[in-house]
Amino acid sequence: MGDILFLAHRMPFPPNRGDKIRSHHLIKALARLGPVHVGTFAETQEDRDHCAELSTIAASSHVADRNKPLVLAGIQAVLSGKSVSLAAFHDCGLQYWVEQTLAANAIDTIVIFSGQMGQYLPDSFDGRVVIDLCDVDSAKFEAYAEAGIMAWINAREGRLLAAEEEWLARRSDVTTLISESEADLLRSRLAPETSAEIRAFGNGVDTHFFDPQADLPPSPFEQAGPNIVFTGQMDYAPNVAAVERFAHHVLPKLVAAHGAHFHIVGRAPTEAVRELGTLLNVTVWGAVPDMRPFLGAADAVVAPLSIARGVQNKVLEAMAMARPVVLTAEAATGIPARDGEHFLVARDDAAMIETLESLLEGRLDGGAIGANARQFVADEMSWEAIYEQVGELVRPSGKNSRAA
Repeated sequence: MGDILFLAHRMPFPPNRGDKIRSHHLIKALARLGPVHVGTFAETQEDRDHCAELSTIAASSHVADRNKPLVLAGIQAVLSGKSVSLAAFHDCGLQYWVEQTLAANAIDTIVIFSGQMGQYLPDSFDGRVVIDLCDVDSAKFEAYAEAGIMAWINAREGRLLAAEEEWLARRSDVTTLISESEADLLRSRLAPETSAEIRAFGNGVDTHFFDPQADLPPSPFEQAGPNIVFTGQMDYAPNVAAVERFAHHVLPKLVAAHGAHFHIVGRAPTEAVRELGTLLNVTVWGAVPDMRPFLGAADAVVAPLSIARGVQNKVLEAMAMARPVVLTAEAATGIPARDGEHFLVARDDAAMIETLESLLEGRLDGGAIGANARQFVADEMSWEAIYEQVGELVRPSGKNSRAA
């Protein structure tokens, strides 16, 4: 049994945002199978501070600094005819390390996490290749373009990423995505003659950590409530749009009728997000050391996303904390839970207002929905259940080569 080379576009430690959570658990599952060599990028000093933790799992590692200015990546993308996403994650030092690692170790499997890292896959490698795209990123950029967000730039990015995704699907032994709907979407975008194995490989949640019965700090909220919470990376455009939508179009009626408070919790809030903190009963918390007290003290958690790809970790975490979650259909994608039993899907702003009012007024039993939600994720979407699938992806039937 040979070694595994794992390439990820973000440092898998600490697992404090959606993609890092997924790569964190993926590397832990791979390390159960054999020696893992990890090439990745650090974006912050916090990432760098976890290099020692990475070394306890990895047989060897190379952590490149991702400090290339976006303008430079854009210029390189135009000159090379590649997407900005690929140019932003191209690093000569990491490329050299990959070549040296393959030469020095008996690596029979390469696992690529996120399409940006496919550029490091050598044409000459004839072992098993697993590519975890997570989401169909090209579709996301196309949606941005259709919404008029930097239309020309995002249309170009979507077109080039679509070509890259097709190449990666053809190059790999198996390509995984975060949900069956994402897998179906990729299949529908491949040329008819493309021969590729596409599978859904779901996300999980750490139900031991996200546990309402755990010994948690007291509620961070000064007001008695009702308190409504949104969590997420707050420089991510769909999250920004979601909280702006909720603060301007949903919250005012809940404030007038119930004195509701809206709490935006998550790292790196943009200026637009910080400005929401000037609105009545809106608090922008920014980064917090532990999300659980905020979730545990929430009367409801909302995910009013208009653009969402894959499985939303924020939703799984709130469900694990036994909170009633009110979300859009987009945010519910990839979570095989039942509307009305495990969470509450609101089709538009008016429906979100009505659903939240029903919760706050007791016409919907938030406690029962939260308890059902916790039981569902514990049974169906724990990381331990997901780990069992990794061995089959990497080494099916105990065989290790492309010829298998």
